[in-house]
Amino acid sequence: MSDENKVNAQELPIFRMQKMYIKDLSFENPNAPQVFLPQEQEAKVDFNLRLGNKKADDDHWEVSIAVTAKVLNQKANDAVMFVIELEHAAVFLLKNIPAEHVQRVLAVDCPMMLFPFTRQVASQLAVDGGFLPFLMEPINFVALYEQRAQQKAA
Repeated sequence: MSDENKVNAQELPIFRMQKMYIKDLSFENPNAPQVFLPQEQEAKVDFNLRLGNKKADDDHWEVSIAVTAKVLNQKANDAVMFVIELEHAAVFLLKNIPAEHVQRVLAVDCPMMLFPFTRQVASQLAVDGGFLPFLMEPINFVALYEQRAQQKAA
């Protein structure tokens, strides 16, 4: 391999998830066992999603997805069925990424890689709490990023 090829290989952009973990997790079932007794149920979900990122060192970033979901039974005066609070995070290696692209990678690409796992954790938590799986709708992180960019520009 020539010296020119070695230099080019060393400068290639590197983007990879290195470690995924739960930072914070809470499941509340405040109305058990009554919530499980036979009755009509029609769920309403109050859902909040927050993205975060912080630099860990020169090449590593922590990206987190914080989810709060409060599931209410509309047929029982909005009685709380369960509440999930989850902060799921991962460490990403970002090396040789042009500076003008880093924020988009952190706000779009990293959450897109992490979200399916976050969704699975929340779903399994609801099942373990005695409920049907809690399936979060897919999130369009590109649209969220572009919307945030337009708001900053305005």
